Amino acid sequence: MRILAAIATVAACVTVSFAAAPQAPARFDPRAYFHQVEPPKPTAGVTPVGNDSCAFARNNDCDEPAIGSGLCPANSDNTDCQRLRRDIEDDSCQWANDGECDELRLGTGACIQATDATDCAAMSWLRNLTDTCATSFNDICEEPGIGNGACAARTDRSDCHTRERPMGIIDHFYGRDDRVRVDAGEAPWRFMGRFVSAAGQRCTATLIASNVIATAAHCIVSDNGVHAAGVFTPSGNGQSARATAYLISPAFNFYRFATTSELDGHDWALLRLDRPLGDTLGHAEVRRFTTRERSAPRGVNLLQAGYSWDTGGDLLSAHIDCHPIQIYDDATFAHACDTTLGDSGSAFLIRDGRRFQLVGVDSKYRPSPGATPKSIGVSAAAFDRSVADFAAGRTGLPATR
Repeated sequence: MRILAAIATVAACVTVSFAAAPQAPARFDPRAYFHQVEPPKPTAGVTPVGNDSCAFARNNDCDEPAIGSGLCPANSDNTDCQRLRRDIEDDSCQWANDGECDELRLGTGACIQATDATDCAAMSWLRNLTDTCATSFNDICEEPGIGNGACAARTDRSDCHTRERPMGIIDHFYGRDDRVRVDAGEAPWRFMGRFVSAAGQRCTATLIASNVIATAAHCIVSDNGVHAAGVFTPSGNGQSARATAYLISPAFNFYRFATTSELDGHDWALLRLDRPLGDTLGHAEVRRFTTRERSAPRGVNLLQAGYSWDTGGDLLSAHIDCHPIQIYDDATFAHACDTTLGDSGSAFLIRDGRRFQLVGVDSKYRPSPGATPKSIGVSAAAFDRSVADFAAGRTGLPATR
């Protein structure tokens, strides 16, 4: 999402400082609207405070079992969970009653869960519900008590509770979650996989040559520099390959990207692999939107799939036949595909007979004051002319740690 100069984004619930740059406003985590899955939470070095002895405590996200993520033992994440444990909703957050939901997963993440009750009322029923069950999106409710019990409680959200979604939710599905599970062994899904950078950033990436994947620049760049060394694991066959080189726009700057709208069209990255996985799996071709597609974007049928946080981050979920909303002149486009955290870098494909053509990669949300946020992709026009030379080894930088 495009960020105004005074606003930054949320994908990781961590405190980020930027060296040699002005600080982003304290209200927002500077990655709030990235589609990237948050980096791993700290597992050591956290000083227990009261009943906040869990390593994941005091991150605004309840992590106790039954009422939260389950990452913490019961009663060890008191600050984040105390209201949910007692079934109390209040407006104790300093950002409450401002007309914007600020609870984590539902809104900006500036408030502890259950402390922005009035602003989050329309979406609080979604709190701590996911589609992480392996058989979610099959139109059969499988949670215990309300379904056949094949899934754990709170893990079959769309099938058991409804696919309808509030329009204002940060995990944005444009009023309805239309994702489906896909066969990872079939084209084009087998071209796709997860890339985990040397810094632990986890994103979706897609083979666009035998030895090249495309993803988002913010998946390998952070306020601490470039971390392009990492591993790409395709969705279906258990193979993996390491990144040996990378190419990003020389204009990309993480802080400016996170805090302004100036560099949205530069959020792309190419990674060269040490194994030609595309020789056996196949790969997508890369092309720009045509003049006809640019003039009538809503008539373009896109295929998109990624490792969304709310489906567990291990299995692909896809939105089939979504479409662009508007194509801009800065090599970006707004789209109506159901992408969320974890989908950063995922491909937007167009099918042409038996071929699949990549026309962009997923980037972030763009705030629209007084209106529904827009999901933003980076058009292949930003990097299509760079693919051949990079694949041949004529360009790029070493992917060091």
